[in-house]
Amino acid sequence: RSFTNERGSFNFNTREISMLKIDFDKQINECINKNLDAVNSDKWRNKYHIMAPIGWINDPNGLCEFNGEYHCYYQYSPLTPMGGLKFWGHAVSKDLANWKDKGVALYPDIAEDKDGVYSGSAFVKDDTIYFFYTGNVKHKGEHDYILTGREQNVILVTSKDGINFSEKKVLLRNTDFPEDMSLHVRDPKVWEEDGVYYMVLGARTTDDKGCILLYKSNDLYNWEFHSVPAGKLNNMGYMWECPDTFKLGNKDVLMFSPQGMEAEGYKYNNVYQCGYAVGNFVNDKKELKLGEFLEIDRGFDFYAPQTFEDSKGRRIVIGWMGVPDAVEHKNPTIDNFWQHQLTIPRELVLNYNKVYQVPVVELKKLRKGSSIKKEVYLNKEATLDIFESNTFELNIDFINTTEFEIALREDCKLSFNNKVFKLELGKSGYGREMRAVEIEAVDSIRIFSDNSSLEIFLNNGEEVFTTRFYPTKDNVGINLSGENLKGSICIYEMEAYKIEN
Repeated sequence: RSFTNERGSFNFNTREISMLKIDFDKQINECINKNLDAVNSDKWRNKYHIMAPIGWINDPNGLCEFNGEYHCYYQYSPLTPMGGLKFWGHAVSKDLANWKDKGVALYPDIAEDKDGVYSGSAFVKDDTIYFFYTGNVKHKGEHDYILTGREQNVILVTSKDGINFSEKKVLLRNTDFPEDMSLHVRDPKVWEEDGVYYMVLGARTTDDKGCILLYKSNDLYNWEFHSVPAGKLNNMGYMWECPDTFKLGNKDVLMFSPQGMEAEGYKYNNVYQCGYAVGNFVNDKKELKLGEFLEIDRGFDFYAPQTFEDSKGRRIVIGWMGVPDAVEHKNPTIDNFWQHQLTIPRELVLNYNKVYQVPVVELKKLRKGSSIKKEVYLNKEATLDIFESNTFELNIDFINTTEFEIALREDCKLSFNNKVFKLELGKSGYGREMRAVEIEAVDSIRIFSDNSSLEIFLNNGEEVFTTRFYPTKDNVGINLSGENLKGSICIYEMEAYKIEN
């Protein structure tokens, strides 16, 4: 059986699939040879974050720990920095700090994923990794690709080593979704509970309301529709992408990325949002009773996070340091044929129905040499020259500080006043100006700075701000001012490491 469209003929024959991969590899290698020097010499290329070797990276996919290694697959467009045809890239790590790139893992090489290997997840069972992902298909013709002209196929592929993969098996097609769903159903996440396997999918109804669909299986291969446990709500967006449900303590957490929510003051200011709600499945998982939806990250660049549980029992999250369809801000690295990156790994901790994000302890391995520690006490202003490079970890602990302002790098300003914390950027933001959150107090700030990114953790992860920015000037100093400013500053330079190309 074959499938023909504008890109040619697709055949399920193994030889045809192999030839298609060879053709893709040739194109990718030509692109790498042409653009790799420009990518690696870019002053904004980061040092300790997962990035694609060239081109575009977005959603983290298939996160798991398997046979003593952490695996991070990701959405990858190697042929353009603007996000074209999607493959899955792959990076591995022994320690969540140092990563090696392993090249392309999955290709769009069958009829049911011809227009992209879209987002999905990994489920580890015994000696096998089961990968579930969305195969994207767009038909030619006059279509809106919401109600007509699109296929969103749930596809399974397995692996015994994370490198070599089985043949693809289509599990669910458009006809397997409820009749009131649009053609936007995607991003499967799978887990096991009491011997039963469950899958959530993000969805958009025909009347433009976001929701999740829940399927169940006894064998990971045959799935039946179970319920729409959450969604179809007014004022909660028209599409819920990248759903992820997991337990923290005795609570069920639903993390997802709703599209179409309106801004409310300091909340929901990105073009698309990302957050979570805490609650519990009830009535045999027919319903997921949830509390308030809260943004997981308050910055400019955070979307489509995915979690997994590692062998230490930690719930770890990695997000895409970007937002789809963002028009108000830009990334100048496209001139050097690359765009975007992933966040540092963070452990999730539930604290009174609030999810805290804490950088994983393994990141301390990136610290270089001894730390610089300083005590600060002032009522007006102080300037300290303490940085050796743009790649550092900065920790500030405050004591009874009622308000403050911190200026660092070229034009980044962090401030706390009248119970509002703000992140403000100047021209280095390339259109990113201000994000803020209402918060009772700021007792500590932890900042991970890379050449073109900042990840800012308040109060041990109570609130987090993630952003890309692109300074043109090096600045070794930090400027502090504020009322009753007293505390300690600790700075670590971060060891640079390479992602193999």
